[in-house]
Formats: sequence, C-alpha cells, structure tokens
Amino acid sequence: MEPLLTPPSPGEPLAWDALRAAYPWVEALHTCPQDAEWHAEGDVGIHTRAVLEALRTLPDFQALAPDARSVVWLAALLHDVAKPLVTRTEPDGRITSRGHSVRGASVARELLWRGGFEPELREQVCALVRSHQVPFFLTDRDDAFGTLTRLSQELRCDHLYLVAKADALGREARDRRRIEDACELFRLFAEEHGCWDRPWPFPSAHARFLAGRDRDRSPHAPAPPDPTFVVTLTVGLPGAGKDTWLRDHRPGLPVVSLDALRAELDVDPEDGQGGVIALARERAREHLRQRRPFALNATNLSRRIRDAWVGLCADYGAAVELVAVEAPADVLAAQNRGREARVPEAVIDALVRRWEFPSPLEAHQVRHAWG
Repeated sequence: MEPLLTPPSPGEPLAWDALRAAYPWVEALHTCPQDAEWHAEGDVGIHTRAVLEALRTLPDFQALAPDARSVVWLAALLHDVAKPLVTRTEPDGRITSRGHSVRGASVARELLWRGGFEPELREQVCALVRSHQVPFFLTDRDDAFGTLTRLSQELRCDHLYLVAKADALGREARDRRRIEDACELFRLFAEEHGCWDRPWPFPSAHARFLAGRDRDRSPHAPAPPDPTFVVTLTVGLPGAGKDTWLRDHRPGLPVVSLDALRAELDVDPEDGQGGVIALARERAREHLRQRRPFALNATNLSRRIRDAWVGLCADYGAAVELVAVEAPADVLAAQNRGREARVPEAVIDALVRRWEFPSPLEAHQVRHAWG
C-alpha cells in the first residue's frame, strides 16, 4: 500500500497536505461545499481530515489488526469521495449530496483498482463507503433486524461502526449528539444479534439468497429445499480472463456467450444489443427447461443486469454462482490489446465507472478469481 494512504503511527502527524498534493481526488474534496446545518466545520476536505483525526483516537480502531486498520482508514478517507460529483445547491439555497454513498463506492473501486490495491481489501473498503451512513438511522427502521442481517453479509459491522463514529465526530452539526448516540445503538444492536464481527448465520446459502431477493422475508424463515442444478454467471471487465476461467474450471460446461452471439449476429459491441440479449435469454431458457447446468459468459458488471439473469435462473429453480474474474489494470489493458475483438479504451473506462462487485446476497455462491 502506498505510504501516504496508510494509517499514521501513534504520535505521527497526519500528512494531509502531502495527500492533497499527491492525489487530485483529495484536493477536489476542498472544492466541495457542505450545508452549514450538517457540516458547519466547512468543506468536504476539512470534514474528511477531521474524520481521520477522530478515527485514529478511537481505542477500537487502535486495537484492530494491521489489515483491518488499513481497510477502515481507507474507508474513512474515501467515505465522501463522490461528493464533488453529486453536490448541488437547491433552489432554496440548501446544499445537498444525495447518492454520494452509492456513487462513492464506485469511485473508490476505480481509484483502488487503478492504484493496484488487493481486491479483497478494496471490496471491504467499497462496502463500507457504500453503507457508511446506515448506522445513523438503522435502529429507527421497522426492518432494522432484516437490514442488519443482510448488511452483515457484505461487511463487518464493527468496521462500519468505526467509520460512522468517526464521521459523526468529524463534523459540527446540530444533530451530532443524535448521530453519535445512533452509532452506539447500532453497536449494541449488532452485538445483541450476533452480527458485530461476523455475518448473520443464515441456515443455508439458499435462505441467504432468498433473503437477498426479498427484503420482506424474515431472516428466520426456513428455506425450501436447495436447488438441484447450478448456473454459472461470469462477472468481469472485457479482457479480464472470463473465457480462460471457464475453460480451466468448468470444462465441458455449455456456455451462452454474449461475445459469441454478437459474432453470430454480426453485431458490434457498441451497437444496440437488444437482439443479442433476446437470443441469449432464449438459449439460456433452453438449458433451464432441461434443468441443465450451463454458464452465461458476459461482463454482467452492474447489479441491475445481473439481477435480471439471476431472476430468470431462479424462476426455473436453479442455484446461481457468480464468478468475479478480474485482472490488475495494466494486465487487463494488455490482455484487451491481445483480443481478436479489442474493446476501445473509452468503452472500458465507461464500464469501470459502472462496475459493481457482486454481493453475497445476489447468488448462492460468489467466487473470486483474481488475475
């Protein structure tokens, strides 16, 4: 990890000016104003610096193992990274930044991927960025328990508490005491339900999958019998190695490949894909009707797109495994250059910005294939 992005040792000053000089996205935080009612301390950069200073004083943070400390530190540094992209001044003069948590996870993913960070660490950071405000209101929700059990599948609640607590301490706001109290209630709630430092123990992968698809489903609800056949969906940028993974790890498995269908239909990747998708769905249904395992080989980078395919498979009673295949940015660029159908760099850049890593709630199993 780059030294400037690591937590400073006890007694060592925070090198904030060096961070601003080294990373344009840190400097951009200081160009983004905030509403004085919620952030009287000033711009996003001032707030983020105060969050990091608060975080390093927390005994629970100091007690973390080094890898966990790095995850929480990076999440705190990046928790508002998307605010410069989404902040607007409303007609009444109020400053808002709706959607900054979700957008922030995508921005953090791209920054950390291009920076060469280890994928598992990166995705822990992104999950914390995406949900960093949840502790502020979770225990007030009618579905608090269900939300907690699902949240615990995607991140560690003890790490989330630290990011949220530091976020509360690093601001001057009229409701600061309320959100500090909400963080403590979140901690008690997670500890009470056994989700503080581990996932909620769903009785089976199928029960977890069903809870992920139906937010009204009780975490205690018994699951029906497990599906009897499995569909494999690849997830990955062009050139990441999805074809190679299927050839090496699922030899002989029938494959519905969107690249192959584009070639069959003579459709360019940058043209409309409606016909390709329609044919892929029909080919998939042929396998599903026969309850025959197969693989769908496509980028499947957004959760919305994956959800459509997963839903189709679930309708036919199939279990789903998502295989996230990825390569470092420089390796992916080289592999893409070597493809017969090379994808333009601008297209890959756009795909990276839409890249959402699969959650354990999306499928019966999520496999990681790091290049």
